[in-house]
Amino acid sequence: MEFKNNAFELLEERGFIFQTTHLEEIKRVLKKHPITFYIGIDPTADDLHIGHFFGLRMAKILQECGHRCIVLVGGATALIGDPSNKSDMRKMLTKEEVARNAQEIKNLLKRFVKLDGDNPAIIVDNADWLKPISFIDFLRDIGCHFNINEMLAKDLYKNRLQKGGLTFMEMGYMLMQSFDFVHLNDKYNCILQIGGSDQWGNICGGVELSRKMNFKDGNARPVMMGLTCPLLTNADGVKMGKTEKGTLWISREQTSAFEFFQHFVNCLDADVERLLRFFTTMTVDEIKKLCSADIVKAKKIMAFEVTKLVHGEEEAKIARDTAINLFENQNSNSENMPTEIIDSVGEINILDLLAKTSIVKSKSEARRLIEQGGISINNEKKTDINEQLTLNNNDELILRKGKKTFVKVKINN
Repeated sequence: MEFKNNAFELLEERGFIFQTTHLEEIKRVLKKHPITFYIGIDPTADDLHIGHFFGLRMAKILQECGHRCIVLVGGATALIGDPSNKSDMRKMLTKEEVARNAQEIKNLLKRFVKLDGDNPAIIVDNADWLKPISFIDFLRDIGCHFNINEMLAKDLYKNRLQKGGLTFMEMGYMLMQSFDFVHLNDKYNCILQIGGSDQWGNICGGVELSRKMNFKDGNARPVMMGLTCPLLTNADGVKMGKTEKGTLWISREQTSAFEFFQHFVNCLDADVERLLRFFTTMTVDEIKKLCSADIVKAKKIMAFEVTKLVHGEEEAKIARDTAINLFENQNSNSENMPTEIIDSVGEINILDLLAKTSIVKSKSEARRLIEQGGISINNEKKTDINEQLTLNNNDELILRKGKKTFVKVKINN
């Protein structure tokens, strides 16, 4: 793969640069020659969400410029749980759950980074080097370089400290991730770690651990550096990636291509230019002209391109065509609209029916929407919260909330 010396400029122009540990040095090395960098993902679920995709997008740009990419799947760190910006301790996963999640994530990564051909990415699992180390050796060799007062002063522990529940186990997370960086430097000459800004404290921990170990051992390890992208938020500062069902996932099994498309086509106008920079290859000048001329068209192009990146062009076209049928042609018979199955037959109150679907979060929301005229079933607006519906096996209902949220409900008993 031909080396391109403008990786930093590309990332900066498209809004990926948020924090750096060694700004001028990072600029210099990215311009001078190919380097090895890594991005870490903990397999705390069997899927990737839009935040992971955002970070992997940054990795793909660096890889396309000729830099060597390592994706670390944290089979060991996921057993501990990252306390960054958490008010409660993460749910403890079993070793079997983490191993299964790790395999699923490895299968998904081929969508986002190049894993074959010229300059393929390397996938590693930190369980391979962390598990063999004894607890005493880890404390003596790694723990001795971390000052507790300095750790507690970092933002990533603030929420947990305020709740009074920070555990010794969670404190160990930073040590493990920091050692990952040192290990990857020793084995692969990795000198740059990238990630979201919520990982800033952990990234700095790795940079500092390397410096202290070099000083103690007299090693000639090169300067190790960190770079973060901003968290993916909308123009109002709200974290992006929530749907009616919850998190915006990458796999179609958890978030359909249509739901994915609709999430982005319904974004704020103020977010369109920024999302086009993040998720398309259009030039910045083209993006500015498009947004200035027709923000609605720009939004549809952005939603299509993001969906294409995640789900492929065919699925993106189906999602776009489904949206046109539903919202522009007023055709609610699309086969590709989100579909849910419930097992209720016989008579059911309309509030109970709605609560069984993802279109509302609670009966109170269903009651409020009906009283405001915001719910339709099979194109009939519903206004009576006491209405009883009769459901038969194999019936299909089209539920609509407002103008933009549809779901097909199949009755199966």
